[in-house]
Amino acid sequence: MRWKAPESGAAAPAEADRVGARWSALRAAGGYGAALSLSLYLLVKVVWVVAALLGHTPSSFGDGDWILLNTVTVGMAVVGVVLGLVLAQRPGRRRVPAPPLIFFAWMAAGFLVPMIPYMLAGAFLGADSGGGDSGGSGSGDAVPSWEMVFITIGFAGMALGVAIALPIHLRERWPAAFLGRIGDRPPPRLARTRLGALYVLVAALVLLWTYWTAGGTLGLAPAHRDVMDLNGRLLTGNSALWAALGAAAIRAIATGRPRMPSWIPMGVAFTSSGSLFAWAAWRLPWALVRPGGYEAPEYPAVSVVQYGLSIAAGIIMLAALLKAVRSRATVTARGPGV
Repeated sequence: MRWKAPESGAAAPAEADRVGARWSALRAAGGYGAALSLSLYLLVKVVWVVAALLGHTPSSFGDGDWILLNTVTVGMAVVGVVLGLVLAQRPGRRRVPAPPLIFFAWMAAGFLVPMIPYMLAGAFLGADSGGGDSGGSGSGDAVPSWEMVFITIGFAGMALGVAIALPIHLRERWPAAFLGRIGDRPPPRLARTRLGALYVLVAALVLLWTYWTAGGTLGLAPAHRDVMDLNGRLLTGNSALWAALGAAAIRAIATGRPRMPSWIPMGVAFTSSGSLFAWAAWRLPWALVRPGGYEAPEYPAVSVVQYGLSIAAGIIMLAALLKAVRSRATVTARGPGV
């Protein structure tokens, strides 16, 4: 069967793939801005590694722990800078293979975009919203002001740049996932058992994180409960918020209700699943190994459970989202009246 021409007033598929010049300029500005901002964070991390190799290490860290940690974050920052430059380009100009682009964009969005409301709330309430980077926590050594300024600009600029450039880039490359409205096509056939498991995992995490945000102490080690200060509660509450938003977005995609532009639940689910996975994968080794005097507020066993559940929820959510995207792309390719 052949695809039929769209009805009057509808955009042809080739035209639907394009965005206006202003959106393209905004994508480029966001991508380049993200790369430039994170370059400042990268500079600080390189300085720290070089200083450690010359014998200047924070007092509570061993040389090996400090160098390893900051070498890892240097690698992450390099990937982030490259991602920003890729997002600044038109998808058809330098086409990066889909798997690595999706993976690194998913991780970057998960790490950074959910931190925007956290940083705003932290600034309003006077909390120490340092972006969740544990590279300098627990060191007990004063950090020069220029380094903290560069780190803050790096996190905030990269987060804002990714939030701007990534959805435009994905919209240009995979328009079927973003065009139209929820409910304008048959809902994707998502396995009920998988959706049920996702909802249970997210519900458990949201309840736990909300309980800690409200001041609960069950599961927290008595010696380290002071770590769950205002900043810690903001971080935990922010994680609970994004997990709940992601589950609600997947439900909207799976049921076709409520009616809304499709890019809203698609973008929320993509960001939420990345946040569930990326932050848990980053925090779990820290909570278990606890190098350099790092103190996690929860018991190690609780860390394993909550971060394991978070990683599983993030993977299941992304798998459901990708299946929904493929389903919408298939319907778009067939066209109406097939």
